[in-house]
Amino acid sequence: MASKPYTVRWGILATGGIAQTFTKDLMIDPSTRNATDIAHEVVAAASSTSATRAQQFLKECGILSGAKAYGSYKELATDPNIDIIYVATPHSHHYQNARLCLEAGKHVLCEKAFTTNAAQAKILVEIARKKNLFLMEAVWTRYFPLAKELRAMVQEGKIGEIKRVFADLSFWNDVEKEFGTQHRMVNMDLAGGAMLDLGIYSITWVFQFLYHIQPPSERNPPTVASSMTKYSKTGCDEITSIIMTFPPSGTHGIATTNLRVSHDPDSNGTAGAPIRIQGTLGEIQVFGPAYRPLTYQMIPASSPSRGTPWSFKHQTITRNIPGHGMFWEADECARCLRDGKQESEGMPWDESIVIMEVMDEVRRQNGLKYPEKIESTDFPLEGF
Repeated sequence: MASKPYTVRWGILATGGIAQTFTKDLMIDPSTRNATDIAHEVVAAASSTSATRAQQFLKECGILSGAKAYGSYKELATDPNIDIIYVATPHSHHYQNARLCLEAGKHVLCEKAFTTNAAQAKILVEIARKKNLFLMEAVWTRYFPLAKELRAMVQEGKIGEIKRVFADLSFWNDVEKEFGTQHRMVNMDLAGGAMLDLGIYSITWVFQFLYHIQPPSERNPPTVASSMTKYSKTGCDEITSIIMTFPPSGTHGIATTNLRVSHDPDSNGTAGAPIRIQGTLGEIQVFGPAYRPLTYQMIPASSPSRGTPWSFKHQTITRNIPGHGMFWEADECARCLRDGKQESEGMPWDESIVIMEVMDEVRRQNGLKYPEKIESTDFPLEGF
């Protein structure tokens, strides 16, 4: 007789768009993605404005009964029926909100960027370690079967020795008209800007192949060179380009992001692949936005003098997603809780910290500082 699936009881902290997408994915039957060992239940949600808003959120997500609606994050964090809390507030509030949950003894899945700076990330990790709690940065893309497939192929040496990774996530926005000065994408009080919101995906594609899959002894932080153009109305970054050099091999990772041009201007992929993983035998090109990749192609290197490597053929492969795709990271959380793990091998604590340190260095090089309140490691602070 098959054993019952391990069921995780979720609390949802915040009620914005990303929280709704994640929660709706939790409601999809895991069997549609061939997962029979785990299950998810949303038992509560909280809005910082009112319990009525939280109740409306639950209704919009198709949860019509049984879940509690709270008008404060503290109430959510202290609910004894919750196993893990998904923190879906802006980056500026991640440290305060995630710490609130950890201090209350709750496991946490926290949206990316993990925190505003590396100092905050290190404190969250230390609290989780001391309290024997699970903590993970919600870099959902890493848990796509497609991403796992590509990491395995590169580890196997399918495209030879990796020498360079390009990754871009850029959106064609009318920044003044769409965002003005108060929208979270450009509001400095909410840690706005292209890098922490979009560029984090470009960086994670670089890190997957130039850091994450490397032998532990070769996982060294990269040196960083960068350039940034700021949005004149608020001072956040609207264009950021980063070159990372990873020791000991000297391999380059180029991560770019931009609020005014698109990685895919006609939404048909005709601009080329926004992600290119280049090895000595050829390359892998990944299509679809960096956060939700759907298709990749393998392209063997070829030249009249050297011929074509025998290791693989030119091919294009598309993977379907039975939903938005955020459920895979939730499944990972469930399995980690079931198995008593404090961190995920797919997005370990040390890697989240190194990535935050890279973004800290980019901001340092370009003189981008957020307000003291959201850079602070003090806890608790009013207004969060």
